[in-house]
Amino acid sequence: QVQLVESGGGLVQPGGSLRLSCATSGFTFSIATMSWYRQDPGKQRELVASITSSGVTNYADSAKGRFRIFRDHTKNTVSLQMNSLKPEETAVYYCARRATNSWGQGTQVTVSS
Repeated sequence: QVQLVESGGGLVQPGGSLRLSCATSGFTFSIATMSWYRQDPGKQRELVASITSSGVTNYADSAKGRFRIFRDHTKNTVSLQMNSLKPEETAVYYCARRATNSWGQGTQVTVSS
C-alpha cells in the first residue's frame, strides 16, 4: 500500500524558512508525479507545487520564486523548500501521489510572530 509521511513543519516567523520532506513507499516512486498541497480550516485546498519523474516542476503563482520542490530518487523522498514565508501560508501541508490520489497525514506549518 502507498505510504506518504510528511515531516518538517513547525512554527516559523514571517520571512523565515522551512523545508518539508515526504518519505514514500508502496509504489514505484521513480515514475510518479508528486505534489505538495496545503489546506487550513475555512480555506480551500491549494496545489503548491508538483514535480514529474523527470524533474519538470510547476508552482502556484504565489509560490514562484520563493518555494522549490525537489526529489531524491535514491531515498524515495520529495521535499518542499519554503523561503520568505508569509502568515497567510499557515496551513497543513500534504504530500500527494497524483496518479492514485494518495495523501499523507500532513504536517502543520504556522507562520506567525
